[in-house]
Order: sequence, then C-alpha cells, then structure tokens
Amino acid sequence: MMKSFIGIGIILLLSCARNSNGTEPGPEPPEPPVEEIVYDETGCLYTSYDKLVMAGYQGWFAAEGDASERGWYHLQNGSCGGFFPGCSTVDFWPDMKEYTKTYKTAFKYPDGSDVYMYSPYDEETIDLHFKWMKDYGIDGVFMQRFVVEIKESNPKGKRHFNKVLENALKAAKKYDRAICVMYDLSGCTSADVAYLEKDWEELQRIFNLFDNKTHPTYLRHNKKPLVTIWGVGFNDNRKYTIADVDKLVGRLKGPEKKVSVMLGVPYYWRTMKNDTENSPLLHALIKKSDIIMPWAVGRYRNENYNNVAGAELAGDIQWCKNNNVTYVPLAFPGFSWGNLKNDPSQYNSIPRLKGDFLWKQIAGAKMSGAQSLYVAMFDEIDEGTAIYKCAKEGELPLHGDKRFVGIESDLDSDYYLWLTGQAGRWFRGESGFSATKPVR
Repeated sequence: MMKSFIGIGIILLLSCARNSNGTEPGPEPPEPPVEEIVYDETGCLYTSYDKLVMAGYQGWFAAEGDASERGWYHLQNGSCGGFFPGCSTVDFWPDMKEYTKTYKTAFKYPDGSDVYMYSPYDEETIDLHFKWMKDYGIDGVFMQRFVVEIKESNPKGKRHFNKVLENALKAAKKYDRAICVMYDLSGCTSADVAYLEKDWEELQRIFNLFDNKTHPTYLRHNKKPLVTIWGVGFNDNRKYTIADVDKLVGRLKGPEKKVSVMLGVPYYWRTMKNDTENSPLLHALIKKSDIIMPWAVGRYRNENYNNVAGAELAGDIQWCKNNNVTYVPLAFPGFSWGNLKNDPSQYNSIPRLKGDFLWKQIAGAKMSGAQSLYVAMFDEIDEGTAIYKCAKEGELPLHGDKRFVGIESDLDSDYYLWLTGQAGRWFRGESGFSATKPVR
C-alpha cells in the first residue's frame, strides 16, 4: 500500500514539473541587480584616503566647570580618587599657552602658580587643534566615538561626543581638514555593536554629514563616505564576535553599498597569531571592507621595529593588493601610562627618542609601499601617544609622589606636530625624504 502512494506521488511530481506543452521549465529569472548609490562628489576636498596622513582624535576629556557637566572626565583616576597631585590618568600635560578658554586645576607649577586644563567641549579648543593641523600640514583626523559612551543609557556621554563632533566638523570646514567618524567597539556587547547602526543614522540626520556644501571635507573613499569601525578580530575575550561586526558591516554597506568601511584590526591580522583571533571569518570580513588599519601601538619599540614590522608590513600590503583592500599602516611617537596604571615603571615605557622612533615607522611604512598613514594619536595624553603641543621636561606641573612625562627638553613643544607634518609632505609626494629623520 505504501509503495503505491509513493509511486503516485512521483507521478504527480513529474507531471507538475512539466509545462502544459510537456517541456521542462527553465531556471528562475535572476533577481534584478540593486543599483549602487552614486554620490555627487562635486566640491568634496577629500575623495580618497590615498596620500593622506591623518591622526586619531580622542576628544574624551572634560573639565570641572565646562558645560559637559562631567567633571575632570578622563583625567581623574578612580583608583586613587580623583584629579589632583598624586592622582591622574594622564602622563603628558598639554602646552596650555595658546588656549583661550581654560579651567583651573588642583595642580601647581614649581614656582607656585596655578595649572590650567582645556576642554574639547569648548568650540574654541577644537578650533585651535584644527588650526594646528593646517599649520603643520596634517591632513585631518578620525573622530573617536566610543560606543559604550554614546548609548541611550548614557545621555551625558552621548551629548559630550555629539558636541565634540559638532565642534570638529565646524573646524574641519574652516581649516580644510579631512574628517571621518571612527567608532571604537572596546567594551561592547553584541547588542552594543548592533546599536552602532542606529547612532550612525542619527549622525547623518543631525549633522547632514554627506552634504557637500555643509561638510566638504568629510572623507570619502571608493566614491562613498567613509565610516571606521575599530576593534574586530582581537583575541582579548571581547563580548562581541567577528560575526556581529560582519553583520553590522553588511547593513552599513547595504545592498546598495551605501558607505565605505575602514576596519581597525589587530596587528597580526594576516597571520592570525599573537593579538589576533584565529578565525577564517576575519579574512572574509576584511575582504568585504574597503580599508584596514592594523593596531600597532605597543607591538614594537625602536630596537625591534625592523624585525617585527619587517616580517609583517610587506606581506600585509601584498595581501591587501591581491584582495583589493586599501592598507593603512599606523605610526605612534611613543608610549607612557604610569599614572593611568599607578605604576611608575610604566613611565615612558616606549621612549620617543626625540622623534627617531616615530620617523622610523613613517619611513618603514612609506618605503614598504604604503600610500597613506594613520598616526596614533593627536591628543592621547593618557597613554602618552599625543602628537599635539605638550609641556616640555622642566616645564611640567608638580604631581605629588607621581610625575608627568614631558617632551624632551631640547625640542620644542610642537616638535611632534612638525614631524608628523613632514610625513604628510612625503606621503603627498614631495621629494627629499628618506629613512633619515628630517632636521628642523
């Protein structure tokens, strides 16, 4: 009985599979291709990351008394109770001579005079920073946007980063500097990663980000506005996955490929060792992106740079060429986080060596075939990677039983701005540069 039913079913299936004229049906017609969004780039000053030297911009500091109402945010150290002599998160101190709006701190200079700090919440502060970029020939910055600080559950954080971005967009237009939003996924969960899409849509609406007249310097790449997502593929037990970021990238690019995407990835992303999660999903995701920027901070120092970078740079660049992905290496001036870690042994842990270390990385990147550069960071004084004007040795505030780290006493406070500007000249095609650090 069962065999009879099966036989009848097969006959019915075969008869249904034939057209009325008795012929087999053809394949289903393909879905019509979705047309990519075509952006008008008339008036846009930066239509590619190629030949640009740009820095990261934290913008996360706040001052007691500014309109952010966040106190000494990212300056105070919770492990020792605040922001006062003997307690801070920052190792370097900004050179405050040119700031027009400042806030009195609890610190004193050796002569007993008061010490002041700036706030990026103030428009005039960010205006000054972008003026420096123009003055020294730095093409622009990536505005850091920390997802865990801009969630709806953190209204003051969101307001802070929106205001800093507003200030920066205005200054970028004024000084013709490239600007791009960079999301940092540090501390995120899977839900936070998904939330990024909502925030990105809000920014486009609030600031009219892609309007050529309003924001002629917003960075484009591959004929679309660029957005950066930092922190994918690291093997440090993050609470989100490569698959979460892959899904996000798919939604941001969309079937219409709405934007270009730059990914911040671990330094050993290609070989998937050391700081990198060993997963084939990472390379698949990178191939969907437009640009990658490997995180090199702390991965080497002056003495071993040639051995470490020499084993990675050329292979990274070739892999990206083979897979049609733009490769942007990173350079940083040095590293110091003794106050952040409450550990004096961490002061100047990767010495700057009067710019020798920074220039070695700049030259290594350029001579390996890189077309552009990311400098970490413009204003990162917590970890001592800042290139903006910082106080020199001998001109630093007193810090109780701790200390601050200064720019080398025989250099000017703007030396690292100047040296980064020289890198910009080299990457933009000027001659006369080599592995030998330029003389000022």
